[in-house]
Amino acid sequence: MTTGGFTSLELAREEELLTLPSLSMADALEIGEIGVALGLARSLPLAIEVRLGDWTVFHASLPGSKPENDQWIARKARVVMARGHSTMFERVLAEEQGINWHETYGFSEADYAIHGGAQALRVTGLGVQGILLVSGIPQVEDHLFGIEVLTEYLARKGEMQ
Repeated sequence: MTTGGFTSLELAREEELLTLPSLSMADALEIGEIGVALGLARSLPLAIEVRLGDWTVFHASLPGSKPENDQWIARKARVVMARGHSTMFERVLAEEQGINWHETYGFSEADYAIHGGAQALRVTGLGVQGILLVSGIPQVEDHLFGIEVLTEYLARKGEMQ
């Protein structure tokens, strides 16, 4: 299964659980650095990006990543900016509803990718304030890697149980 057996309800709950207390530039850099450390430790061929709004404040291309990863990141970021949810949520919800996401919302596949690996960075009381983007491994793994990065970040801040 290309979407990991997730449900939209599970993914929505995951987004809620990973809400951040704040999101400054320093926070965005720390999130990116956690991603780089985990990716390098596992020799993963990832591109990792963190955005505040539409401003890229962190980007790293790890060994084995390719220029195409940046194109995937841009396409995934547009989905989060347009819809306010993770790309995996959007993909799974479209599959559950039996719709063609691109046709339904009027977005071209060339510019928007509903492939796992983009997490909406929600801040308590403020909604979506940024995006964590991962590209380079299969979409379920990209998604799970992003979740792991955010979980580690929140644990370091004392925000995860």
